[in-house]
Amino acid sequence: MPMARGVKTGVISAVFVCMVSVAGYGAYNIYTGLDGSSTGTKPAATTSRDEPLSSKDVTDTATDFLAAWSAGDDAKAAKLTDSVGTATTALTEYRNKASITKVTATATPTGSATDSTATAGATGVTVSFTVQATVAYQQLAPKIWTYGSTLTVGRNTVGDPAVKWAPSVLEPDLKDGLSLVTGLATSPDLDLVDRHGKTMTAAQYPGLTDVFTDLRKRYANAKLGGTAGIETYVTDDGGNLVKTLYTVAPGKNAKLKTTLDAGIQAAAEKAVRKYGQSGVTALDTRDGSILAMAANPPGGTNYALSLQPPGSTFKIVTATALMLSPQHITPQTRSQCVDGYAPIGGKPYHNVTPDKQDATLGWDFSRSCNTGFIRLSKYLTPTSLTDVGRKYFGLVGDARPWYTGTGTTDGSIPGGTGDEMTSEMIGQGKVLMNTLNMASVAATVRDGEFHQPSILQDTNLIENRQHLGTTPLPHAVRQNLMSMMQLTATDGTAAGLLTGVNSPYGAKTGSAEENKNDLPTGWFTAYSGHVAAAAMVVQGDHGNKSAGPIVADVLRAS
Repeated sequence: MPMARGVKTGVISAVFVCMVSVAGYGAYNIYTGLDGSSTGTKPAATTSRDEPLSSKDVTDTATDFLAAWSAGDDAKAAKLTDSVGTATTALTEYRNKASITKVTATATPTGSATDSTATAGATGVTVSFTVQATVAYQQLAPKIWTYGSTLTVGRNTVGDPAVKWAPSVLEPDLKDGLSLVTGLATSPDLDLVDRHGKTMTAAQYPGLTDVFTDLRKRYANAKLGGTAGIETYVTDDGGNLVKTLYTVAPGKNAKLKTTLDAGIQAAAEKAVRKYGQSGVTALDTRDGSILAMAANPPGGTNYALSLQPPGSTFKIVTATALMLSPQHITPQTRSQCVDGYAPIGGKPYHNVTPDKQDATLGWDFSRSCNTGFIRLSKYLTPTSLTDVGRKYFGLVGDARPWYTGTGTTDGSIPGGTGDEMTSEMIGQGKVLMNTLNMASVAATVRDGEFHQPSILQDTNLIENRQHLGTTPLPHAVRQNLMSMMQLTATDGTAAGLLTGVNSPYGAKTGSAEENKNDLPTGWFTAYSGHVAAAAMVVQGDHGNKSAGPIVADVLRAS
């Protein structure tokens, strides 16, 4: 952060407003600068540092300090504090580094909206006041900067009333080791624009507040054009920016081009607001571009990226592994759907689906029959799901993060034997996914190959991003997956939900139990045209009743 490069003396004004109210003494206004009634004399010394302050002590000390500071008499103002040397240095740096050369204190009449109160505490009486400071930087026209601050009146080491010195007296964000500076900003402000060039703000799209904050932090110094403005800001002792407080002269904002679609994002935010803890992500199936990402409630846990067992939506990956097994399972392969089935040596599994003796894998998929899948576990190895997830769907976990351009989490498929493997087959056990992961799974089915998701149009801006080498789905496997997902949407557990969406379309529902005392988490993933989306609702019960309507709303807006 460059420091301010020179100070030009200007007419600087500041208005300090203070009304002191001490319990038992009533209220007193500081009229310095209005009627000249203050004597400006130093309060008389007391004989004990423990003696309570009178209202006159507080009024006179605060008035005299503010009057001296605003008159430019830093030495006098510092002498009215309990740390003369430190206060003198801070007052001088405030003027020089922040390009503020004079302050004037003026009280407001009783009853004004800007009246402040003084509150008594264990270490003294705190007085609130308002500052209107004129910042005159080099040849720029002076600008008025208004902010509020506080000071505390206590006693010094000899018992006299004094302002208890703290950097925050000058400005509330100042602390030891920090400085107030006016100068050239480190970089231009960023405008975040969607894929159509529309500027998007957190105020318009609160579901993206954390994402937008992260993007500005990550790419503030990227070479994106624009010009930096002149700002008043707080720096640490290394000159690094801590916080921008005031813009003296705005620059020209740079533009960070995201892959988001403002219309789809608006639909996503509206959809998740209908449910409690919920999240949704939408992707362009052709290149993995993130079109929308929303969570409810905004500002809390980001349920769009929260890792959870994905329930039966994960059967897309499991079905892929079965079809790629040496036995070449197909949607026509018979696999009974019978509640309570248990593999040899394993635990029993249950279905919501009615029993069907002549069920096939395709029927089990569309009706979300757990035991129909579990019966086929003998055709998988302990690493089948992990290997297929990595090779075809890019689900590598922490070993190879996706690096999407913003802070996202990556799902994991640990694999295992026995009950762990059979649980993972139906999206339970230790397998964890989020809506970004499951939207990508649906997108991979739709397009035939995995496309690494990104939130930036220019992926070269993304630090550490590496291409994940995956393999396209074999044509027959992809066609089988699409037919099963279409059957689910037309005659299965998602029937009727995707009316009005673009073709082709397909879906998979899911629910995942984490606590037997709670309702399961509802899941839903689907594609429509060239958009894929996935949603989850904590304790949403069946996915077709909770997450499904969210995804449907998003796809209809695409």
